[in-house]
Amino acid sequence: MPADPQLLQTVVLASLLAWASGLRLYFLIFCLGMAGNFGYIDLPAGLGVLQHPWVIGAAGILLAMEFLVDKVPGIDSAWDALHTFIRIPAGALLAAGAAGDSLGALTLATGLLGGTITAGTHLAKAGGRAIINASPEPFSNWGASFTEDAAVLAGIWLAFQYPIVFLAALAVFLALAVWFLPKLWMGAIATWRLLRSRSMIGREIQREEQSR
Repeated sequence: MPADPQLLQTVVLASLLAWASGLRLYFLIFCLGMAGNFGYIDLPAGLGVLQHPWVIGAAGILLAMEFLVDKVPGIDSAWDALHTFIRIPAGALLAAGAAGDSLGALTLATGLLGGTITAGTHLAKAGGRAIINASPEPFSNWGASFTEDAAVLAGIWLAFQYPIVFLAALAVFLALAVWFLPKLWMGAIATWRLLRSRSMIGREIQREEQSR
């Protein structure tokens, strides 16, 4: 029995919104809002607000801020920590909006699953950045940041052009995230402890030099 095209579209769009919100929330909202406003894509009723000029403008301003902050080692991790309380609920709301514009069993279930996907993506991003910040040079941060931008753009294109391929790629990503997240966060904690010990050693050396 062939899959319902409408149901497939809803699943793909909700999955895209949940996944991309964990990487680039404002970039995602800006791109979808602009694409919907100019008629390149048809957003469902629950997401029609993304096309409003106020929403696009606010997303654009926050996108510009994130574009700059995300390139600075250390500050990017602080930004990620703050956005733990923004990306996850926003991803859940956007995923729910893809399922409908009124609260029902489907929208609630979609929101719960969407929030879970967003949380996994966000934690993977934040943990990876914490490890990258152990490197003294900024180029790895720039590379990671531009890679995330490209990944979101590629994900949007893939979701609308080849939805089945997008879902398959997302399934692989989620499987890798489940396997990798514990190791990633153990590495992030070890990196933080190493940086902290180096900082303490540096302060001790400065005190010894000042006491001489």
